[in-house]
Amino acid sequence: MLHAICSKKQLTAHAYYVFVADILEHANMQQLKQFRHHVHTTRFQHSINVSYYSYLICRRFHWDAVSAARAGLLHDFYFYETCEYDRSAAPEQASHFATHPKLALSNAAMAFSLNAKEEDMIVHHMWPVVKQKPQCKEGFVVAIVDKYIAIFEYLAPFWQRMRQTLVGQN
Repeated sequence: MLHAICSKKQLTAHAYYVFVADILEHANMQQLKQFRHHVHTTRFQHSINVSYYSYLICRRFHWDAVSAARAGLLHDFYFYETCEYDRSAAPEQASHFATHPKLALSNAAMAFSLNAKEEDMIVHHMWPVVKQKPQCKEGFVVAIVDKYIAIFEYLAPFWQRMRQTLVGQN
């Protein structure tokens, strides 16, 4: 079953799925299930979370929700464990925060046909951690949702344990 974090909706039965099915079913996207992301989730699940909530926000404002959904899925489309990124051999090399969006865009462009907005959203999703800002309003949505989801994914297990403790006390 395909769900976004905190959503009970089955995404394969949702209009959202029609726009992203080709990406979700792609073998390279499926590989992201093997990479841990934000400690408690996988990069695949994180990408779904960012994609789905970016889609909902953009749809609400009548912006390009389809491009936001597709870029949200592809914003972390790289194939290594983040903790293995090592600058010690080349300290002048840019940080993972600065390099992975370009790598994700390169990987995404090789596997899928992207429009200019999708490219912009992928390569600028690390704003405001890095200085380069998105050039479209949907890009700001993806960047902000990415940070919000990352915090939520990291803290969710703690909240679940707290909730279980409180329920157990009643």
